[in-house]
Amino acid sequence: MTNTRSVLVTGASTGIGRAIATDLATVGMQVFGTVRRKEDAKALTSATPEGAEPIIALMMDVQDTTSVRAAAAKVEEHLGEGGLWGLVNNAGISVASPLEYVSEEAFQLQMDVNLTGVLRCVQAFMPLLKRCSGRIVNISSMSGRVAFPMVGAYCTSKHALEGLSDALRLELGVHGMEVSIIQPGSIATPIWDRSRARAADLMKRLPEHGIAEYRQMIDQALETTESNGEDGADPQLVADVVRHALTAARPRTRYQVGKDAKILLFLRRWLLSDRRLDKLIRRNLGLN
Repeated sequence: MTNTRSVLVTGASTGIGRAIATDLATVGMQVFGTVRRKEDAKALTSATPEGAEPIIALMMDVQDTTSVRAAAAKVEEHLGEGGLWGLVNNAGISVASPLEYVSEEAFQLQMDVNLTGVLRCVQAFMPLLKRCSGRIVNISSMSGRVAFPMVGAYCTSKHALEGLSDALRLELGVHGMEVSIIQPGSIATPIWDRSRARAADLMKRLPEHGIAEYRQMIDQALETTESNGEDGADPQLVADVVRHALTAARPRTRYQVGKDAKILLFLRRWLLSDRRLDKLIRRNLGLN
């Protein structure tokens, strides 16, 4: 075990997390994947590629500090004197609602999972990572650089995750550790189905005048979510760049994944002012 690079992937039950876990197992890493349901744990272990070290599924909830610390203790038990080479913070959710009407509870849930949950994992697994000057890979989004209407809470969490990741990179550099940020565009994963269901529930709680005010944006957001789920890029594209971030001699600090993310983030960085980018996004979404 001490000669095998070990990596923990959060949110590995489906989608991007599952793709990352199986890909890293394929290249010979010992993979720990976190899930929240027992049936998902069994399915994840069963997804171990032929000939690879079995993926070890751990029950863990990034919102629960006790749960995260217990998972870290189990990983340490497996590793013995060895260290953890990589921590991939993938677990996340998306809350959809106009910011004017989003409840504090829903907003706090968004931040707790996508931001504070990452901090909990970083702090809990840091002693194991420091043993071998390991690496941290945080799954952000193109929404971490470019905001979109109706998903302001999600964009806020990802903007904040970018700042957290940059600060971590500066702080952990003195320990010889690397921190990389992955910025996917639209990826075909079950998160879109869950997002639609959560959005529908939140929209029911809007006052009638709020629905009337934002009807066009709400309809467009739901249509875009459905399209992303059907036409998004393969999760394997994300797994490919995560593997590079964990194995390259000099990993990049940021990786854009998907054509939409690469184009939009290029425009954001080099060509468009805030006003022009706002206009482009509104036009592409069919908004006035």
